[in-house]
Amino acid sequence: MMLFIVFIIFIVLMYNRKQLLYIKEKQLKEAEHQNQLLQKELEKQKSIEQERERISHDMHDDLGAGISALKLQAEFLKQKAKNDDLQSDIDELLKTSEEINLSMREMLWSLNSGNDTLGSFIDYAIQYADNFLKRTKIKLWSESIDIISDTPISTELRRNMFLCLKEAINNAYKHSCAQSLKLSFLQENNVFSMKISDDGVGIQHEHSGGNGLRNMKRRMKEQNGECQILKEGPGTQILFKTTI
Repeated sequence: MMLFIVFIIFIVLMYNRKQLLYIKEKQLKEAEHQNQLLQKELEKQKSIEQERERISHDMHDDLGAGISALKLQAEFLKQKAKNDDLQSDIDELLKTSEEINLSMREMLWSLNSGNDTLGSFIDYAIQYADNFLKRTKIKLWSESIDIISDTPISTELRRNMFLCLKEAINNAYKHSCAQSLKLSFLQENNVFSMKISDDGVGIQHEHSGGNGLRNMKRRMKEQNGECQILKEGPGTQILFKTTI
């Protein structure tokens, strides 16, 4: 009887051991499968980044050189032109080439994965606002509060936040009659806020439902963020907030 009990215990132990080995083997296979999926995803992301860099370099080398050559030729023609109408047309050509060059630089910045940080976005946003407003009477102020510069952000979020910034600054220039504009950036753990404030006349009723405001709200909604009009006059404050 004793031998039978010992035999049963032995069988149970062997069965449990076999089950444990089976479970461990299954877990190892599952972990290996997950690692393979992760490796494939990393390779995919790397391939996408390499393609972005290739497009960026091609645009810089080909389009950049072409735009620069076009601008030089237009300036040369302007020096030779004696007709006022012709000079005016050449000035328009120069203006168009400069706008194209600016758009290309923005696209290059968007494509560069090395710019996928909060610090890079803020630096570029301030630089853009300064270059835009220095041709106007609006004075620019900026502040950054508790910003961790190397905080990563997605390319899509960075691009959409920048387009919202462009729209808001352009609206302030066209409609606000402001004397000053302030950019405020704030990071609270994983929440990032960008506020654009001006001291102008506020959002007029005919512009309150315009495409610009709708587009900004749509872009932020697509990024699981929000766009709020905090103050409508005198002066306007537009707040963009999202999780990073």
